[in-house]
Amino acid sequence: MLAAVMFLLTVFVEEAPGGTLALRPVTDVPLPVLLLYAVAGAALCRRRREPAAVLVVVLAAWAPTLGSSYATMGGMVVVALYGVGKYAGATRGNRLAVAAALAALVADGLLDSVPWGDIGFGVLVMAGAWYIGRRLRLRAERAVQLRYEQAAEARRIVTEERSHIARELHDVVAHRVSMMTVQAGAARMVAAHDPEEAREAMAAVEEAGRQALDELRHLLGVLRPEADRDRLGPQPRLDDLPRLVEQVREAGLDVSVVPAGGGAGAALPARVELSAYRIVQEALTNVLKHSGPRTRAEVRLRRDGGDLTIEVVDDGRGAAVPSVSAAGPHGGVAGHGIVGMRERALLLGGSLDAGPRPGGGFRLTARLPTGGEPA
Repeated sequence: MLAAVMFLLTVFVEEAPGGTLALRPVTDVPLPVLLLYAVAGAALCRRRREPAAVLVVVLAAWAPTLGSSYATMGGMVVVALYGVGKYAGATRGNRLAVAAALAALVADGLLDSVPWGDIGFGVLVMAGAWYIGRRLRLRAERAVQLRYEQAAEARRIVTEERSHIARELHDVVAHRVSMMTVQAGAARMVAAHDPEEAREAMAAVEEAGRQALDELRHLLGVLRPEADRDRLGPQPRLDDLPRLVEQVREAGLDVSVVPAGGGAGAALPARVELSAYRIVQEALTNVLKHSGPRTRAEVRLRRDGGDLTIEVVDDGRGAAVPSVSAAGPHGGVAGHGIVGMRERALLLGGSLDAGPRPGGGFRLTARLPTGGEPA
């Protein structure tokens, strides 16, 4: 439609004396000139796909008419210049084509004795058409780049979140499987002289296995983008510590929770509660794995100003279950559990220290800043 309109305007509109416009009959246009108009108008249909080539064709059709009353293809040149700015890159050839269009306009004005003011205005119009197209192209490119950066940032956030979920998977499954291993080892040792206690231990293994599977399905559902998020349960909080302690006690570990200093149960951000729960869970799992079920452990929680301090200590006097590897913090080799707990604390801006106690056993101390709005 634009090409047709520009063709009709070029054919039927001419400049009249006094700087006005007038209509002219088509019979006043020689056939060769009419063909040039038709070629230039048809070329405009390709201005999106081949903008530079269209500008060259329009200029070639305009050149034979320069200095005559038939040099009325200025509108077509303006459209072609806009197309070059909008749909073509700023290559050297394209810049030369734009310069050629401006030179042709100046030549036409000089041949037709047009005042320099009018020539300058025409140059501004043509250059402005190209500049507007160029600015729109740059804006579109920036919008595409912004969308790409936003998509890249979203992918980065998703990757980071999935790494967090992978740590969740390690904490949950390691805790459950460790309890199952300890309980299964205890059942094996007492099966010969106390079948009833062995059956209870195996029942606890079965229950822990089911819970581990439930946790695994939950976390894998989070990892799977198409999963139904409505069925995901809430993450554990400090209110769930009694249930965790009870499960560890069933595995044979003598553990108690000491809320020293008061206020540890006050409202905390969800991220702090989740990290605190996972640190306690991992610490007790390490005690089970490396010190055995007859170890005594204490979990101490306290609020120190704007921080939540978690301290897990054990006496380390228990005998390790043979089937559980003795490597790790208690065996002198650091495992992934300490690294994961320390990373959790660092992500919140806190710290974590762990090491043997002078009188035997092991101590873990984590400081978690609680700044921010309560969850």
